[in-house]
Amino acid sequence: MVAINEKLVDCIYECALVPESWPRALHGLAKVAEARGGLLFAANAEVGVLRWLASQDLERELARYVSEGWLVRDRRRDRVISLSHAGFLTDHDVYTDREIAADPVYRDFLIPAGLGWAAGTAISPGTGDVLFISVERNRERGPVEPAVVQQLDELRPHLARSALMSVRLNMERARIASETLALLGLPALVFNELGKIIAANHFVENVGDYLQWRAQDRVVLKDQHAHSLFQHAIATIGLREARPVRSFVLREGDAKPLVAHVIPIRGAANDIFVQCAGVLVLTPVNLPPAPTSELIQSLFDLTPAEARVARGLATGHTVGEIASVSGVSLSTVRSQVRGVLEKTACHRQADMIALLSGLIVRQVE
Repeated sequence: MVAINEKLVDCIYECALVPESWPRALHGLAKVAEARGGLLFAANAEVGVLRWLASQDLERELARYVSEGWLVRDRRRDRVISLSHAGFLTDHDVYTDREIAADPVYRDFLIPAGLGWAAGTAISPGTGDVLFISVERNRERGPVEPAVVQQLDELRPHLARSALMSVRLNMERARIASETLALLGLPALVFNELGKIIAANHFVENVGDYLQWRAQDRVVLKDQHAHSLFQHAIATIGLREARPVRSFVLREGDAKPLVAHVIPIRGAANDIFVQCAGVLVLTPVNLPPAPTSELIQSLFDLTPAEARVARGLATGHTVGEIASVSGVSLSTVRSQVRGVLEKTACHRQADMIALLSGLIVRQVE
């Protein structure tokens, strides 16, 4: 039994609560292995590697490793994962010397960067993702010795428990987010960056006519146009510079329309495991007298000018009348109408007027 570095163990568990601690924990693992630094990858069978980070000493190499395409060509992770070994494995555990000499990742990236010896392990935290952790040694230092692997193996259970704690904490955060909206009577589904549903409150059962559950915790909005907008919102939700439609009408037969809101969850950006990307909130609507401009603006992310134009149309005014009252040109108002159509996902002005003629959010019965 080797002595455990208690400070490093504390740092590993801290990662479950503070994801920003991972680079420091990876640095500690690298010191145990007398390596230059440590790497962490979170991978998914559907799309491959999702997220990655490194200790400070390897940040520059990792950035080049990703930007130059070596990430997708490196088979070390796949080989370690396929062996299903509950411990760290070295290069010689997964490659022969001939394979190392012929492998382009070793030959053209790792060895020229002064690297080329490593020990890595794969951990499954129970979400369908796999966490791959490796320590990367300088080439001149030589292969990672069995005694060092033993020290890393002593730390591996702590890494696995920290990963599991992180998953459970993030699942609980997702549940609380959906249940908080349930207090307002609103159906809500929390989803990750792949569109997988992480949590849903009980009000979702009341809107079953509008959506359908699919395999692997996915949902499909039965309104095809609305579902297309939902998928686009998921794909672009992490892009701050993007301005996708995130509020749109959801219709199903003769049932009352819903307004779907896709709300980004910004605070989870650093989570390594369960990344809560956003919340889909469904709000039923009625059509009484026209709403305030402020309500229209908040529901559909309109500019103040667009909201005033939208309310004017909803109250029966023409484009010419709106232009005259506002003191702007007809072309300006028409441009603002186009903006409202785009952001409300309506194809025709008549559809938009029908939607905006009096949105009143009420609780789902």
